[in-house]
Amino acid sequence: MLASASFVVLPRQLDGGILAGIISDYTGGRATTCCVMLIIAAPMLFVYNYIGKNGLATIIGMLIFCGALVNGPYALITTAVAADLGTHQCLKGNAKALSTVTAIIDGTGSIGAALGPLLAGLLSDWNSVFYMLITSDILACLLLSRLVYKEVRGWCGYPTRLRRFKEF
Repeated sequence: MLASASFVVLPRQLDGGILAGIISDYTGGRATTCCVMLIIAAPMLFVYNYIGKNGLATIIGMLIFCGALVNGPYALITTAVAADLGTHQCLKGNAKALSTVTAIIDGTGSIGAALGPLLAGLLSDWNSVFYMLITSDILACLLLSRLVYKEVRGWCGYPTRLRRFKEF
């Protein structure tokens, strides 16, 4: 029964990517949008762990909400952030660099998609699985914190540093 509920919910996760794109286009902060959505997702996963036992309607509602909060940052990171990194001015319009950066980001996501179920299988109970997911959200926020810091400094009017890289 839960498998059929997730099949109904999966298309709704696209709303998270659309919402994240709208917010990031409006604010100009892709990393900040990702981090805020992940910060909201962590306690929602905790709540889902405890109230998800109350019936199918609760499960579907929480799957939609948590799925949108997790899928939104995924959609931004694999598309917009990869394009930003690949078209950075230090790369001087190198098309191969964009494809390389995109492949690295997608490959890293694939490693996470492979390790997540492996770790979930090794854990002893569902509470541990949810804590693993919450820990993953927090780790993702920590890894995005440098970009969030730069975006917030840019919003506050501080100049951004231009870095020059040596060519070999």
